[in-house]
Amino acid sequence: MRVAWRGLAIVGLASTALFVVAACGGGSKSSSSNTTTTGTSGTPQIDAANLPADFSQMAKLKDLASEGKGMIGVLLPDTTTSARYVQYDAPYLKKAFQAAGLTSSQFKIDNAHGSTSTMQQQAEADITAGASVLLVDPLDPGSGAAIESKAMSQGVKVIDYDRLVTGGPKDRYYVSFNNVQVGKLIGQGEVDCISAWKVSKPALLVMSGDPTDNNAKLFAQGYNGVLKSHFDDGSYTKVGAPAGTWTPSVAATTFEQQYTAHPNINAVVTPNDDNANAVIAVLLKDKIPAKTFPTTGQDASPSGLQNILKGYQCGTVYKPIFEEAQAAVGLALFLRADKTPPSSLVNATTRDTTLNADIKSVYTKPSWVTTENMNDTIIKDGWLKPSALCAGKLASACKDAGIQ
Repeated sequence: MRVAWRGLAIVGLASTALFVVAACGGGSKSSSSNTTTTGTSGTPQIDAANLPADFSQMAKLKDLASEGKGMIGVLLPDTTTSARYVQYDAPYLKKAFQAAGLTSSQFKIDNAHGSTSTMQQQAEADITAGASVLLVDPLDPGSGAAIESKAMSQGVKVIDYDRLVTGGPKDRYYVSFNNVQVGKLIGQGEVDCISAWKVSKPALLVMSGDPTDNNAKLFAQGYNGVLKSHFDDGSYTKVGAPAGTWTPSVAATTFEQQYTAHPNINAVVTPNDDNANAVIAVLLKDKIPAKTFPTTGQDASPSGLQNILKGYQCGTVYKPIFEEAQAAVGLALFLRADKTPPSSLVNATTRDTTLNADIKSVYTKPSWVTTENMNDTIIKDGWLKPSALCAGKLASACKDAGIQ
């Protein structure tokens, strides 16, 4: 997923504008050591590379949580463009807050249901209620920047959650995955799959997410970089790169139009599982056999994983949201306590091209999941239970993949 903007809007400073569409947008670390070191000042040293699925690191931040003041507000964008916000982000964030010792009155998680004006109202309500930190996952960069600027003008610290808010305040933090690397995994997954499925004379359609979403641009940078040499040497033919979207119904229409105009298409880069699922529905309608027409994805959604087991999707980028949620909560606790977060947590910078500035960032690691490692990542981490994947006709495929 994944993890998307809805058209440009300015809120707080002016009226909201029109929206376009939205969407999406780590390797398994469950076996990592749970050791948390402590600096000479007694400040816990949390490591972004060691945030296991049992949330044990959060419990070691209880002293830090007791030092902080004010509420932590979380603003999530919607419930329709990706299942992740309801299914994963909200419950994982809640679990991380509680594991760190915060009570229900010390954090608040809201969803804007696709409305920038609703998110603005939620932000203002959090600030009025005494929030000292806001995690903002906005619907578009303009509204996000307006929310963050207003918050910081009132002494509230802000964190971009999952999506970089281009043009936001310079002195903010960003928590996400390395999204160029996500794109590289998609691109290499496509290349490997074209070879494994023995696709002759690959004629590739390159699809992308919403161009107003900075993450979509980074994903595309990654997979286009991997594919470039194959287009340059003529081993692949690039049939086209239509306008991007995160809306599955639009992706399905776009693909069907392209496939009708270019019936030689025999492979497609799809930027997330939801768009891949829309494309695969077209392929199934056209009775395209399994393991003949590679598609790609990210978010490790149930539909994406099932499409992999069925042989219609090559793989998916697994971005354990339990890691991202813990990293965001850990960072928020440091800011809430007016402490500088350690370099083991703030482990990167991300370029905000609007500001022409580097934003202090926390990256957790994505990984490419196929049938070969699904059991050792998705299942091992408890991301999904076998029963959620292996019902009916997929029981045999799950058994072949070592999933019991």
